[in-house]
Amino acid sequence: MGGVYTLRGMKRRFGLVCCSAAIFAGTGGCVERILTVQSNPPGALVYLNGQEMGRTPVQRDFTWYGTYDVAVRREGYETIKKNEPVIAPIYEWVPFDLVAELLPIPFKDRRTLTYDLKPMPPATEPSPGLMTRAAELKGQLESSRYPATTRKSK
Repeated sequence: MGGVYTLRGMKRRFGLVCCSAAIFAGTGGCVERILTVQSNPPGALVYLNGQEMGRTPVQRDFTWYGTYDVAVRREGYETIKKNEPVIAPIYEWVPFDLVAELLPIPFKDRRTLTYDLKPMPPATEPSPGLMTRAAELKGQLESSRYPATTRKSK
């Protein structure tokens, strides 16, 4: 009876395949993705894709690779806004990603974005000449020989 499949033999093979898959999936590794944002000086507020992430240094798990909109703000410093690419490592490319997920080895992908904040320039007082000229123009506007007109609505 070589070559003839019996119901009993098929059940046995199916059970063996299911057990192997369960054991293989249970021991499968995973990919842990961590994104860290640092700033100099620390304590800056970080926004990732428009959502507040926390104060630097801040660390979060992430799922998706791609371009992130990052904003870093701190009082007394210039705000930094950038589009930061986070490129997937080669073991996350198709078809290698399937192998990486099924291997019993945990992978860690740690990404760090670092920003140097520049202090805001000191606020300057407007020059006295500018204020004098503004007052003159305001006086000319107020003493116009043409009175302000108002339109009547129909």
